[in-house]
Amino acid sequence: MVAAAFPIVKLAALAFRQVAKPIANSFKERAKNSPFFRVYICMPPAQAYHWMEVNVKMKLLGLGKPSQVQKLNQQMAIDLGAELLGEAIIFSAAALTLVAEYVRQSRKAAAEAVVVEKRWTTAESRIEELEFLVDKQAMEVRELTRLLYATK
Repeated sequence: MVAAAFPIVKLAALAFRQVAKPIANSFKERAKNSPFFRVYICMPPAQAYHWMEVNVKMKLLGLGKPSQVQKLNQQMAIDLGAELLGEAIIFSAAALTLVAEYVRQSRKAAAEAVVVEKRWTTAESRIEELEFLVDKQAMEVRELTRLLYATK
């Protein structure tokens, strides 16, 4: 019962989410400095995000579909890609903690359901035993009543 009073699992999940922010910042800095990350990890999602953003804004403003979306320059694409990477890491950490909490709660609910089912099964078997005992005693009472009238 101490675990219910002090939810260590929820505290650990909160700590995990808080640690994800510095990790994301670290990845953003590495992404900006590493040529591989810049070219293959940061820039393509940034350019795709920019293309979708321009298209959505143009449609929302009623200007139609743009004929050609100008690409971001390299530095802007790297910065935007690094931000997207950091946000993806933070979102993944939050989603992971939510999934872990859901799984934990599901297992807890399943265990409680097993306990309840066992209690019901025990109660039903006890009721059946008592019904059998009542029937047996009723039969004995009838037999004793018959013997009483037979002796009179």
